[in-house]
Amino acid sequence: MKRLKSIPFNKPYLTGKETKYISQAVKSGKISGDGLFTKRCQQFLEERYGFKKVLLTTSCTTALEMAAILIDTKLGDEIIMPSFTFVSTANAFVLRGAKIVFADSDPLNPNIHINSIESLITNKTKAIVVVHYSGIACNMDAIMRIAHKHHLVVIEDAAQAIDNYYINSNGNKQALGSIGHLATFSFHETKNISSGEGGMLVINDERYITRSEIIWEKGTNRSAFFRGEISQYGWVDIGSSFLPSEIIAAYLWAQLENIDAIQRKRLEIWEKYYHELLILEKKGIASLPRVPAYSTNNAHIFYLVFKSRVLREKYIQHLKQHQIQAVFHYQSLHKSSYYQTHYTGPSLPMSDRYSDTLLRLPMFYELSARDVQFIIDTIKKLD
Repeated sequence: MKRLKSIPFNKPYLTGKETKYISQAVKSGKISGDGLFTKRCQQFLEERYGFKKVLLTTSCTTALEMAAILIDTKLGDEIIMPSFTFVSTANAFVLRGAKIVFADSDPLNPNIHINSIESLITNKTKAIVVVHYSGIACNMDAIMRIAHKHHLVVIEDAAQAIDNYYINSNGNKQALGSIGHLATFSFHETKNISSGEGGMLVINDERYITRSEIIWEKGTNRSAFFRGEISQYGWVDIGSSFLPSEIIAAYLWAQLENIDAIQRKRLEIWEKYYHELLILEKKGIASLPRVPAYSTNNAHIFYLVFKSRVLREKYIQHLKQHQIQAVFHYQSLHKSSYYQTHYTGPSLPMSDRYSDTLLRLPMFYELSARDVQFIIDTIKKLD
């Protein structure tokens, strides 16, 4: 197989059946959503991962907005979350009037630092939002203990965590997204499983299930009407147009059918990176991803954490000169131009460290062994 002349950071993978299923959806005469492919995807995800209820959404952003509505987020509520995350994690709750209380990241990986959470809890705290960065599990046993102690809701932002698992204190595997009261996932084109744009809300707490369908359907009880449970539907709550079209669901179904093959290939690439780039860690140039004993690995991201921002920039430019696109990731939200005037908490040194020094390498299904080796060899040339 020939090596790519220019290697992008990401390239969406097509299984070959996406257009076939999209055509079937169009020919069915129902493409507005909540049709055959939506139901097929939702059932598959519920059965494979043990989720109580799945609702496909137009994005992980809208799934988070649904979660914020479901827990009745109001003006003055406080929501704890890591600062090192995408803006959607915070925006969903800011839109409902909440105050975001940012926590620092763990020194070993960019996930929320467990020891930082409890000191941030006040009588105004409503929820803890944890982000499984790069798909790697947060310490969910510890987080759920804290939440139960203080009667808080836990929302898993599992945008990057499809098909990954937490190994609990009893040694049993639990799918990420099945542990908190609610969870959100992304099917953006950069994710392991993609529909271009798309996402899902997972409801694990039964008290939220009925209302979630209403919010999903623009605040109406239309889903119950279509099931024949009521004679007519109407406006019964707040909501919005959160459900995706059948075209998006059809595309997603083609991806879900191939999830095992996709995951195997990504793990091969991840393992190759890890074993060959350990030399950077041994030389003190950069540290590699840490996968704790309580997490499996879904190979969503392979990243390096350099010793300084200057060193990271040096490697970005070096790779760019060889037509390899490597990119940094989030900027600490507590230092964002929008939120820094609202933030009154302590410094968050680990969040800032990841913002300044983390670099993501190309990771997508169609990377050949030659492509991966070229990236590795190019990195090694600079060390």
